[in-house]
Amino acid sequence: MKVQRRGPLVVEGPVEVELEDGTTVSSDRFRVALCTCRRSRRFPWCDTSHRARSAEAGDGPPADGRPRP
Repeated sequence: MKVQRRGPLVVEGPVEVELEDGTTVSSDRFRVALCTCRRSRRFPWCDTSHRARSAEAGDGPPADGRPRP
């Protein structure tokens, strides 16, 4: 498993994910990206929707707390 700041959770597959409602989804791919921002239209799988949001100005403070240049 690989955790990325402002990105998905990358997991070596195959994987099975239990959703909040108790349903289970699975993927037999050798590597999958799980959405952590909940912007994905294919949740729980990442569709890179987080990229458009993080490119917008004012998308929250930087991780180090310093103002953006």
